[in-house]
Amino acid sequence: MSKVNSFRNFVIAVVVLAVGSIAVWAQPPNKKDPNDPTNQIRNVKKEVNDVYKKWKNNDVAYIITNEEKKAFDALKTDEERENFIENFWRRRDPNPDTEENEYRDQYYERIAYANEHYASGIPGWKTDRGRIYIAWGKPDSVESHPSGGAYDRPSYEGGGSTTTYPFETWFYRHLDNVGDGVEIEFVDPTGSGEYRLARDANEKDALKYVPGAGLTSSEELGLTTKGDRISGIGTGQQNFQREQDSVFRRMEIQNGLFHPPAVKFSDLQGIAGGDSGVLDNNPLKFDVRVDFFRQSDDRVITAFTVQAGNKELTFEQIGGLQQATMNIFGRITAVSGKRSGIFEDSVTADATAAELSEAKDRKSVYQKAIALSPGTYKVDVVVRDVKSGNKGIQNLGFVVPRYDEKKLSTSSLVLTSKLRSTTERDIGAPFVVGNAKVIPNLSGIYARGSEVGVYMQVYNAEIDQTTLRPAVDVEYILSRDGKELLRQAEDWSGLSDSGQRLTLARLLPTSLLTPGDYELKIQVKDRVRTDGGVIENKGKFTIMP
Repeated sequence: MSKVNSFRNFVIAVVVLAVGSIAVWAQPPNKKDPNDPTNQIRNVKKEVNDVYKKWKNNDVAYIITNEEKKAFDALKTDEERENFIENFWRRRDPNPDTEENEYRDQYYERIAYANEHYASGIPGWKTDRGRIYIAWGKPDSVESHPSGGAYDRPSYEGGGSTTTYPFETWFYRHLDNVGDGVEIEFVDPTGSGEYRLARDANEKDALKYVPGAGLTSSEELGLTTKGDRISGIGTGQQNFQREQDSVFRRMEIQNGLFHPPAVKFSDLQGIAGGDSGVLDNNPLKFDVRVDFFRQSDDRVITAFTVQAGNKELTFEQIGGLQQATMNIFGRITAVSGKRSGIFEDSVTADATAAELSEAKDRKSVYQKAIALSPGTYKVDVVVRDVKSGNKGIQNLGFVVPRYDEKKLSTSSLVLTSKLRSTTERDIGAPFVVGNAKVIPNLSGIYARGSEVGVYMQVYNAEIDQTTLRPAVDVEYILSRDGKELLRQAEDWSGLSDSGQRLTLARLLPTSLLTPGDYELKIQVKDRVRTDGGVIENKGKFTIMP
């Protein structure tokens, strides 16, 4: 009996379990609780490919701007990143019409050079020298002291003698947003080959902390102490210190060096390319001039001068001064359509409140010199007033001449607003031609009593073997309304010459000239060459009352 009851109970249990299972299976599934974190969809951001990380953090770390970094980090797909990289290099391409990107190719060559020459336990591109070389290119000159040793300080470092660690001084004639005549010093205090950017001239002094050794001139005389120099209280050279060696200027230079080189005026480039069809209703007026100076048989220095009246610009008060700034962009195109170069920069005019009226009567001038091959070109120049936003554009065709080394020839005749000999401060500065500072007067208007500067170069002038002087005759002829007023022969004594190049640089007084329009003609005649003939260059100017 018990076995039967047990079997019956087992059957009933199985049936109950089966029915219960069917009931459970038949019930609809429970809805997910939106508040249950286990039911939330995970927001997993796709990891960026290491190739793109390396491109941003290694390849272009020194030239990518903060804005570009933010834009790159916000991209979602590899396709977007590829397009960004393509546009990144295109924005920096000096000649977008060719298949090659010269800037990109040169940039990666700099990285390879830095890794080969500046490595010192760390890759060359990570060193201070590597960083500067990659971002700013090859210096114009390098003074190297790879072993250090005895060193006589120049006066601007305080004079006296000392012993130095290995060091190098790099010189750049010009770096955008950094300055002109930039000197950068690197020191290797450990002798490991890793040169570090020096904050001041004393970092290379190996005897800096040795009492009584390596003293400056003023320290030897007891005028200052080495402790003052070490602490930075005094250097003993303030009277002879160059502006670029001051603490604040050094900080300013180093800050500029560690900022990416700016990619400037892309909006103006679009206007120059015709991407923007209409300029402002009140366009900015300016003048453009192109001058030519022989460099070699197949290269000609082509100087582009842009001049705008300050009345065209809007002044605003900045730091206690009235200031106006114009941005300039120019694109040079050969007759074949090939891009031959670009230039872009800013010109700023400053004045006190009292000088503002006088400053508005003056002009702001900019010049860029580019070496071009002989041929036909076009330049598109766009100028923008930063404050008002007014813009102007000019398109100018020009022919770069071919200078035959066997024939007498001349450069452009330039009538200048300022003409003087150059100084050390002019190294790397604009408006320098040969040994002269030449600022053209594009308007040709002079106040009575001011001087009209005349500048021209003569090429391939034969030398008279008897007198050992140039065998050419040069005359200045001044006329008004077709009537000759003055004829004067050039005195060649004291004129600069380089090989067969002669320079005419004269200041013409105007105090005796009455107001009106004048023409200056310069005639050059070769007395030795049978085929020399006569070359005439003309320039016109106006004397105002």
